[in-house]
Amino acid sequence: MNTPVVTRIAPSPTGYMHIGTARTALFNWLYARGRGGKFLLRIEDTDRERSTPEATAAILRGMEWLGLDIDGEAVSQFERADRHAEVAHKLLSEGKAYRCFASQDEIAAFREQARAEGKSTLYHSPWRDADESTFPDAPYVVRIKAPREGTTVIRDQVQGDVTIKNETLDDMILLRSDGTPVYMLAVVVDDYDMGITHVIRGDDHLNNAARQMLIYQAMGWPLPVYAHIPLIFGPDGKKLSKRHGATGVEEYQLMGYPASGMRNYLARLGWSHGDDEFFTDAQAQEWFDLGGIGRSPSRFDFKKLGNICGQQIAATEDAALLHELQEFLAAAGQATLDDIKKSLFTDAMPHLKERAKTYGELIEKAHFIMSSRPIVCDEKAAKSLDAVSRGILKELTPHLRNVSWERTELEQCLNTFAEEQGTKFGKLAAPLRAALAGRAATPSVFDMMLVIGRDESIARIEDAAA
Repeated sequence: MNTPVVTRIAPSPTGYMHIGTARTALFNWLYARGRGGKFLLRIEDTDRERSTPEATAAILRGMEWLGLDIDGEAVSQFERADRHAEVAHKLLSEGKAYRCFASQDEIAAFREQARAEGKSTLYHSPWRDADESTFPDAPYVVRIKAPREGTTVIRDQVQGDVTIKNETLDDMILLRSDGTPVYMLAVVVDDYDMGITHVIRGDDHLNNAARQMLIYQAMGWPLPVYAHIPLIFGPDGKKLSKRHGATGVEEYQLMGYPASGMRNYLARLGWSHGDDEFFTDAQAQEWFDLGGIGRSPSRFDFKKLGNICGQQIAATEDAALLHELQEFLAAAGQATLDDIKKSLFTDAMPHLKERAKTYGELIEKAHFIMSSRPIVCDEKAAKSLDAVSRGILKELTPHLRNVSWERTELEQCLNTFAEEQGTKFGKLAAPLRAALAGRAATPSVFDMMLVIGRDESIARIEDAAA
């Protein structure tokens, strides 16, 4: 019987949720969900000086916004310190770990001398095989006994087999001199106790795998499947950082990118399924596998992100999109839509969501809904309302009062009116856009008129004509 898949994301709560952490979480979520497995969250908060409740809250908000639901409650690594120490003491009692009484000064002196002599600075403790009768009454750390010969092979699903010479592995510290466990021990114990079957994480942890495997092997625990994924670079090929723009998940939320678009784009950032660029969550869960992850770093591309987000907005059902728009406004600290605005948005949504890449663009296209009389034109739109254009609009209003307020009738009315003026409708559209929305770039004139209705449309045109 196959073991159910269990994956995890284990961020440190020392700042905002980085976009790279979000992608790692997404890969783990997709892999587990596509196989009917579990996706768990562990907060690695052992660094008490840097870990903050605010950062933990930011991680939880980021996960919630991205729609990456977890199974069960988040696990605090710090709260499991006793369990981590218990494993270290077990290894100590079985002779697989030892007490090391070497001081920091002794170790530093050894390494300084080794560098001066051009030798390896890997520290070999003289206490590894010392008799207990020689132990001093002094502080000590607990170190694992690493093999001195042979090799350790990391069978990685992304990087392939990675071979490490055991002679390059140190006797890693498990417990500090104050008895507290180190991060490397805590990770292994937590992963084992949580039943993690697949460790999917950034390739900056690849070197850690060989050292962590020592603990698995010493405890007789089965190894998880490893998959170390390349990091995300900026457009310039350097590690993604603040100089490239936003790097925190919540920043993208506040910029108005839809969560569905972020999931779609981040999934394609380092993983591929043929030539598919746009896909649903269901397709991503069905298709995602470790074999589709490339070995080379991916480059973050805002243009591609925008294109994918635009497709996701266009594909989202109107009611769901209105709900997400309300959440965006609330998160951005803006006033949410009242019932009248929601009703107008519902009517206009099919005309708004085409070619909008963010919720901000969606709202800008809906300016004709969000605004009330008198409509204030921006600089570009105002240029369309010269004296001649205002005169034409004044002549148009009687025609609009008598026409049936349906699209075909409106189109026929305006086209006929334009011909009578010796021009084409395209020339009439610019001052109409300015009158109805105060903008030069808007949805179709006919769409706007149908959404806001006859009375409001005529009133706005009369305002502009005056």
